[in-house]
Amino acid sequence: MGWQGKILRVDLTAGTAESEPLNMEWARDYLGSRGLGSRYLYEEMNPAADSLDPENRLIFATGPLTGTMASTGGRYTVITKGALTNAIACSNSGGYFGAELKFAGYDMIIVQGKAAHPVYLMINDDKAEILDARDFIWGDTVWDTEEKIKARHQDPQIKIASIGKAGEELVRYACVVNDRDRAAGRSGVGTVMGSKMLKAIAIRGTLGVTPDKPEEFMTAVRAGREKLDPHPARNRLMNHGTMPMMDTTNAYGSLPTNNCRDVQFDDIAKVNVRAMQTPRKSDRKANLISNKACFGCSIGCGRVSKMDPSHFSVQGDEKKKKYSGAIGGLEYESGFSLASMVGVNDIEAATYANMLCNEHGMDPISFGVTVSAAMELYETGAITMEQTGGIDLKFGNAEALCKLAELAGTGEGFGKDIGLGSKRLCEKYGHPEFAMVVKGQEFPGYDTRAMQGMGLAYATSSRGACHMKASPFVDDFTHVRPDGKATIVKTTQDKSAAVDSTGCCAFAGNAWGLDDYAAQIHGACEGDWDETRLMETGERIFNLERLFNLEAGMTKADDTLPQRMLKEAAKSGAGKGHVTELEKMLPEYYELRGWDPDGNVPQQTRQRLNLSSRTG
Repeated sequence: MGWQGKILRVDLTAGTAESEPLNMEWARDYLGSRGLGSRYLYEEMNPAADSLDPENRLIFATGPLTGTMASTGGRYTVITKGALTNAIACSNSGGYFGAELKFAGYDMIIVQGKAAHPVYLMINDDKAEILDARDFIWGDTVWDTEEKIKARHQDPQIKIASIGKAGEELVRYACVVNDRDRAAGRSGVGTVMGSKMLKAIAIRGTLGVTPDKPEEFMTAVRAGREKLDPHPARNRLMNHGTMPMMDTTNAYGSLPTNNCRDVQFDDIAKVNVRAMQTPRKSDRKANLISNKACFGCSIGCGRVSKMDPSHFSVQGDEKKKKYSGAIGGLEYESGFSLASMVGVNDIEAATYANMLCNEHGMDPISFGVTVSAAMELYETGAITMEQTGGIDLKFGNAEALCKLAELAGTGEGFGKDIGLGSKRLCEKYGHPEFAMVVKGQEFPGYDTRAMQGMGLAYATSSRGACHMKASPFVDDFTHVRPDGKATIVKTTQDKSAAVDSTGCCAFAGNAWGLDDYAAQIHGACEGDWDETRLMETGERIFNLERLFNLEAGMTKADDTLPQRMLKEAAKSGAGKGHVTELEKMLPEYYELRGWDPDGNVPQQTRQRLNLSSRTG
């Protein structure tokens, strides 16, 4: 069946790594990946515990379609209590690590406790060892860590998920990076990994994944490919990635610019997809050189770029050599956060900052948005050059952006403040209103005054401001009115929770309906699965995440947006003259969810969804 039926439990305090059976009752209710990992987290730790407490769990979870022939079946999720938000974190990644975990025979790894010194975990099928990382890879970048582990174990096919210096230094938005530039990027999951003194997980798996109903599974897989491969959205993602969204949001007036003081960027032509694809005058080569795909993916949305090593930001022969190679290029979320949000019109500088985020293991969204908050603090006089260590933090300063990427990634100088994240940074310097966050997590690339549905999605997302946990895009790009947004957000949140739990990529959803995911799950897993069951599973998952956050101390007051979104009208674009009308949408949303007016999950809703009764 799609599940391997086994987990690996790693107790770093005790120094043990032992396998145990997967709870199949939970698997049938929560499917896998995001959902199943969240159930384990909720049952095994006190949500009120601090995110950096050894009691916190760090869970690497695959879905039943991970490692199968299902197109895009290479996803895995890191679930924990997030160090950035103190809310439940479920950060999804592609690449090849997730499939290798399944090939080693495990559905998930649960890490608990804290090691006495830096360690890494080496898994070779059913053999798992906790090994010393002190004089080996602790202190190294993600890139160097991957190379050293492969060399020591003499196997270039080992798949590795690791933290960089940012995770070691407990940068609040450190991420877990695999395959050099694929990342479980949001909410500070890498920070939790660093707090446990766990540098890396390396896996070599040689087992297969056997579907429960092979013929039905292959029929569903073929039908999925027949829909996905010729679809226009697939071709757009393959040829251009997600960067065309820069032009879409800019034209509509929903591109966060200068810490959301503006919604359109005058220099968009210098940092958009065409700028990536146009040959440079300096060497007549384009920034973008190719696309790439994750395991089992027939889309290939990943970007491969080479920056101009003669650019001012790359100083010294060693650096020029290091950063002249091909590596993951800008995608929309890193593009907006390292360009328009900080007012930078230099695509080479944005590419370099993104490379530094990959190398040191930092979420480029949170990094860029935190820098934009620092720039507003600087321009209003709340911080000065004395605090920044001589860095001129005015909007548009590309050199400052690159310097701060280095300092934040290594935890040096003013980089330590940038590593706090926007919320903590702005509170430290007396202007919490400058933090463009929800539940402590920085905004992705959509201004909520033109995109009202996204505003509601940000406010109610379990992990803080997030563009991946709901899909109100089509309606948001059609009209600014708040009418009908609650239904769209609630429905797509449930669908996203289900899709995130399959092990497949959300981008396949451009061509697939939930019935296409369900058909493949039905073939892979025991029992009967259809669209209705999958949708109910998604609703159950979302409500379980809500229960975790409520027990962690969150309330209705956390389902909000920055005052800038609620009080300051957009200056231009489709949302000109509008604020985000959250107070109109939120009560309707709560009612649709079956929650009470304070956002609590009543017993009736818990019983309907067969949720855990741990909270009584």
